[in-house]
Amino acid sequence: MNNSKVSDANAVIVISSHVVRGSVGNRAAVFALETLGHPVWAVPTVILPWHPGHGPATRIIPDQKQFDALIADLERAPWLGEVGAVLSGYLGEASQAASVARLVGAVKATNPRARYLCDPVIGDEKGLYVPEATAIAIRDRLMPLADMATPNRFELAWLTGVPLEDNKTIMEAALEAGPATMLVTSAVPMMTGSTGNILLTPTLAMMAEHRHVDGPTNGLGDLTAALFLARTMAGLSHEKILQGTTSAVFEIMARAAKRGADELMLEADAASLSTPMAMVQIRRLMHPTRGLKT
Repeated sequence: MNNSKVSDANAVIVISSHVVRGSVGNRAAVFALETLGHPVWAVPTVILPWHPGHGPATRIIPDQKQFDALIADLERAPWLGEVGAVLSGYLGEASQAASVARLVGAVKATNPRARYLCDPVIGDEKGLYVPEATAIAIRDRLMPLADMATPNRFELAWLTGVPLEDNKTIMEAALEAGPATMLVTSAVPMMTGSTGNILLTPTLAMMAEHRHVDGPTNGLGDLTAALFLARTMAGLSHEKILQGTTSAVFEIMARAAKRGADELMLEADAASLSTPMAMVQIRRLMHPTRGLKT
């Protein structure tokens, strides 16, 4: 039986896609979390040879009964007290959401302080790239359970049904989306030639910006979610969490772009995960609830 103390729970269950080549899905999240000192239980929701953006890619999706049985095994694992967080990302099909939700419940029953981060990997500026049923399952089954979420602006717009053309509407939508802490990527930049992330809690609104770089984008969201979770688990301030996460992702993407790589090169840039040197601009924003009557 598990003798570890819940108070020492440092392991993370990561549930997402697995690629043979590349740094997306679980390949990005697991590497980042383990580099930062977290044991990881990795659950694949789909197996692919590479990111489909590189060309035709065979999809191997676990049989739902087998996937559900695997999750059931984890629910009764004698080591469940080691788990301090669950991170879910890309789902292979809609039915997996119910299994993930059940596992989140089991983890939180064992360790009430455990966190659940839902990265709703459903689309980008071109629209949904998962079946609508999968997006609905993430919206209706997983987002309501999450303590934190890391959607991009386009995913948040779909999840809330609101067009997000400026940062004010982004923040208002984030407050309505469910999770108490939201990191919204691809926010509207305030500086020309930049891109930004907005961090919103019930009492804080903050933005981190950096210059735009044309480089590999596959896996950036997965990496962002993992780094955001790791820094949160480390007990850092909101500003340090936002700054460190944004700086690390920007630096790793910029280094890959400089090499002409078609994927993030986490193995070469592992030091950037913990001690990034890239500069990002941090600014506080007016919280949407400021001035409202209570």
